[in-house]
Amino acid sequence: MAGFFMLNVTNLYAQQQLQVSETLMRAINVALKEDRNLANHYLEAEKIAIERKSVLNKYIPTIGATAMYGYFKNTLDVDIPTLSLPITGLTLFSADQKLNNRGNLFFGGLTAKSVLFSGGQIINGAKALEAKQKGTELLLLPQKDSIIKDVIHSFDQIRLLNEAKKLLDESEVRLNKETERVEKAIANGLAIPYDRDKIKLATLELSSKKIELEGKHKVLYQKIHLLTHYNDNQIDSVVYELEPIILNGLLNTDNRAEIKALESFKNAYQYALKKEKGTFLPTIGAFGSYSYASVFDARTSFTGPLTGNHYNLRLNEATLYPNFIAGVALKWEIFSGFERKHKIDEAKINIRQIENKLADSKEKVQLQLQNNSAQYETLLKQIDIAKQREKIAKNNLIVAQKQYLLGLINVTERLTAETDIYQVSLQKINSIVEQRRLALETFSSIGNLQNSLQVK
Repeated sequence: MAGFFMLNVTNLYAQQQLQVSETLMRAINVALKEDRNLANHYLEAEKIAIERKSVLNKYIPTIGATAMYGYFKNTLDVDIPTLSLPITGLTLFSADQKLNNRGNLFFGGLTAKSVLFSGGQIINGAKALEAKQKGTELLLLPQKDSIIKDVIHSFDQIRLLNEAKKLLDESEVRLNKETERVEKAIANGLAIPYDRDKIKLATLELSSKKIELEGKHKVLYQKIHLLTHYNDNQIDSVVYELEPIILNGLLNTDNRAEIKALESFKNAYQYALKKEKGTFLPTIGAFGSYSYASVFDARTSFTGPLTGNHYNLRLNEATLYPNFIAGVALKWEIFSGFERKHKIDEAKINIRQIENKLADSKEKVQLQLQNNSAQYETLLKQIDIAKQREKIAKNNLIVAQKQYLLGLINVTERLTAETDIYQVSLQKINSIVEQRRLALETFSSIGNLQNSLQVK
């Protein structure tokens, strides 16, 4: 019993696969590779990944080097209260004292800084970007599905045109035979020129349809060239049978990439909210520096307070080395003028907006699935009806040919049977093409188109 169950599950999985030929799969892969919009979306995801790394890198210590040389020259005015000497009565500093200074200064050092605690801003910011990156990458899947559908449907339409041309060629062969027979009958007095002219008119209509098909054919080839960069020979090398695509099993939107992407964006906004709330906490960092400082060839000149003599002092060198400093710093922005509150309110609004969009999208994708499934079922029934109509039309054509030869029907009725077989056969092929398009849309609406592709 268990083996029977497993066999059924395996068969169900196999039936859900969308089998394509090797040449068609190759064309799909080339189109995915050549699409520039898809490439730009990949690059956008890479940019977000780089931005996330930049945020996390704030935990990594930064090291900076500083070197400075300067020449200084200044005048220092010193105003000291006047001082009288007790015995002599002499006064000191009765006026401003001027000191003229000049010299050279050199400073060099290394400084390292590192964030120890950011109130969760760094880690939550990185998680927000990670969720945003995931959502952006998930949105690649609908774009890929769109390209896959476009490629397959374009090649299906080429097969539709090829089948239409084949039907026209077959009708043309039959009408040419009728023309030859009527010409002989006219020569023998057994038919009138009216029959020949009616058949000639029908033949011209076939030629007009062929010209129309050739124009559509060129447009499709140009479109596929834009999608895949294939030349005409490569396009012709893509071969497969135009068959209906059958779906089996329960269909749901649980794997829909757009829904998962919106859920990831919601997570990103939630982490962004946590990041903004982290601004209420202090930021703690560690720092350290190792430096060398030197003043050399410095001179100071001034006038002595008692003698009035001019003095010159000289400093050859004064060096501070090594100068090592290490410590911890705390920065706490207690009030920022409601800026943080506004950012938190904005983050909350973003979350509510994405929740509304998520709920709306779930309803719409479910409705889309139901609509696609209904149209898919309708087209399957139409294909069955079209096959029956084609069978009847072929029988009618055979009967009409025989009756026309026996003179039981006129040329108009004979040509009507010819027109019917073309229209009915073309309708059957067009129904298959449309059914395949709806099947692809249904695969895409359940988020399973890419995973369902399998080479025969």
